[in-house]
Amino acid sequence: MKKAVIFDLDGTLSDSIHSIKYCTDKALEPLGYGPFSVEQYYYFVGDGAANLIKRALTAGGDTELTHFKEAYDRYLEIFAENCMYQVKPYEGIIPLLNALKEKGIAIAVLSNKPHQETIRVIESLFGKNYFDVIMGQQENVPIKPSPQGVFLILERLGLGAEDILYLGDTATDMKTGKGAGAFTVGALWGFRDKKELLENHADAVIEKPLQLLDYIA
Repeated sequence: MKKAVIFDLDGTLSDSIHSIKYCTDKALEPLGYGPFSVEQYYYFVGDGAANLIKRALTAGGDTELTHFKEAYDRYLEIFAENCMYQVKPYEGIIPLLNALKEKGIAIAVLSNKPHQETIRVIESLFGKNYFDVIMGQQENVPIKPSPQGVFLILERLGLGAEDILYLGDTATDMKTGKGAGAFTVGALWGFRDKKELLENHADAVIEKPLQLLDYIA
């Protein structure tokens, strides 16, 4: 039986696309860019805040990223205040988490969202001390798809890659999990499609959260 599950946050645990869209659109509006559609944001996200802003600016026509620093600084300020805007857990996530905890399986989060906002979202949705480890984007730790965050979580849990499942919804997540040597599962309720997940070597894909339990044993 697996001993832990590491979850991506946005698009896996939390339906947060509207908070990301709201904050990014608000950051870019004074610069004359946006607003962008939810569908566009599905492909802007996944690789950290800096890449989110770069992709939005590029889509808006600033291909030289001349407004990057101003836009990025504005985004971080706005997001710090509004990271919970319309954010909610996906249907079936809370029953999955409860089932894992009942089985004595550790649960952790690895996100490219800034670390303090990652903590805030998790604690707002699920309560304090519910997850065993929470890790967002931090200095001196490369963002996903680097597997470094997975290795740090494993070290804190005292486990090896063979002991865990990694669940995420994007190519970045599949690369992260596989890079760490973990059994990697794609979430079809998130921001990307089955084709992307399988092309990036997901070991399995699931349509509903509770289906993850089929891979625990």
